[in-house]
Amino acid sequence: MVLGELVQLTFDKIMQTKSYTLVILGSSDKKFAIYLDPGMGKSMQLYLTEGPRQRPLTHELLGSIMKGFQIHLKQVVIVDIQDTIFFARLFLEQEMNGMTHIVEVDARPSDCLTLALLSDVPVYCTREVLDAAIPLEE
Repeated sequence: MVLGELVQLTFDKIMQTKSYTLVILGSSDKKFAIYLDPGMGKSMQLYLTEGPRQRPLTHELLGSIMKGFQIHLKQVVIVDIQDTIFFARLFLEQEMNGMTHIVEVDARPSDCLTLALLSDVPVYCTREVLDAAIPLEE
């Protein structure tokens, strides 16, 4: 997939209700919201607010597998929006036999954002997504 201009995003807020989770992302130009399943939002909040758990959650398991194979999450990019549905990709990097391999993986934005939080990697969106996203007013 060829990406146009990328805009770095920051996490502004994560708000949880019984029906959904609202993740507010923003750039210097605009803030917009992504609505997630409440279970995924709860997982995100656990990563942000609590220390280590006795047993790994799914995203922690994936992170451990990636670490075991020396695969590094380099960035997350929100690549498209259709109606109110966002599409995102993980960019993974692995060194093998003296060569750097980069793999782009399609994934749900909720999974991408959770892994970005866990791995402390940047989140971007394309300029087209930022322009198409419904802005949030303060």
